Amino acid sequence: MFSVEVRQEARGTVMALRGELDFDSAVQLDEAGHGVLEPGRRKEPVVVDMAGLTFCDSSGISALLRLYQQLSTQERRLLLAAVPRTVLRLFTLTGLDQIFPVHPDAHAALAGGPPGPHPATGSAPSAQQNEKETA
Repeated sequence: MFSVEVRQEARGTVMALRGELDFDSAVQLDEAGHGVLEPGRRKEPVVVDMAGLTFCDSSGISALLRLYQQLSTQERRLLLAAVPRTVLRLFTLTGLDQIFPVHPDAHAALAGGPPGPHPATGSAPSAQQNEKETA
């Protein structure tokens, strides 16, 4: 079962994901995204907290990319927090780690600091770093 909890915090909006983000549930993320895209919102960032995410397939990644694009048109940022190791690996392999800033948790993302190490992996390597390591 998948769910999205949206909460407003002082420095931005947090969308906490729980369960499996796949073809069947991506529509729920799209619907929740429409709520944070309402006209008149501040230029605050949106943090997608993935601490409760157990699975994410290409449909889920596509939903995240749609949200990123929609927020970009409003000059807002999409930040990711607590990305599971398997999803982080997909982002790194596909270069999406260059698009999505990844933070260890939602609090760190909202604090406005640079992306930091992921607690599950100890680091959030960029695609460029991976290329250097495999060369």
